[in-house]
Amino acid sequence: MAPIPGRGLAKGLAVTLRTMTKKTVTAQYPDAQPELPPRTRGVIGLFEENCTVCMLCARECPDWCIYIDSHKETVPAVAPGGRERSRNVLDRFAIDFALCMYCGICIEVCPFDALFWSPEFEYAETDIHELTHERDKLRDWMWTVPAPPALDPGAEEPKEIAAARKSAEKLAAAAQPEPTPGPGAAPGTQPGSTPQAEPTDPQGGES
Repeated sequence: MAPIPGRGLAKGLAVTLRTMTKKTVTAQYPDAQPELPPRTRGVIGLFEENCTVCMLCARECPDWCIYIDSHKETVPAVAPGGRERSRNVLDRFAIDFALCMYCGICIEVCPFDALFWSPEFEYAETDIHELTHERDKLRDWMWTVPAPPALDPGAEEPKEIAAARKSAEKLAAAAQPEPTPGPGAAPGTQPGSTPQAEPTDPQGGES
C-alpha cells in the first residue's frame, strides 16, 4: 500500500495540537525553585566542631581537592598530677569544587560525621579560581543540610543511642543518694524492714 502523502506532517501537527492543550510544566527558574530529592549531591557542608583533623578525607580524595591546615595545642592536665595532652586545631579547610567530582568518598570515610551533602547548587562563579571555598562558606552550607529521614516504627534502636541511654541510666542510678534509716531504727537495718529477734537458748536463756 502506497504511503499517503502528507501523513507524517499530519501526525506531527497532531502531536503539536495535543501538547498545546495541556498545562505547561516548565518551572520558571529562579522564581520557582526546584524540589530536589533529599539525597541530592549539591555541595559539601562542614560541621567544624566534629572535625579532628585526621586527614582521612584529604588522603582518600581521588582528585586531591581538599586542603587542610592545622596546628597542635597543648591542653593542660585536668586533674592534679596528670599529664598534659596535645590536640589538633583546624586552621584551614577548603574544597576546590572545580576539581571535585562529587563522588562522596570524603563523606563516607569521615569517622566523626564532620562532612555532609547539601542540596545547595547555586554557587557558580565567574572565575574558576573562586570555586575554592573556605571553611566559612562550607560552614554556611552546613545549615542547608536536610534532616535525616525518620526510622521505621519497627526498626531497632541505633547502637549509639542505646549505648548512650544505658550510660545515662547508670549515671542516674549512681547519683541517687542511698536511703537513710528513720529515727528509732536499729543500726544496720534497712528502712521498712522488721528487726529480727535475738536467737534464744533451748534451755530458756538467751544465747
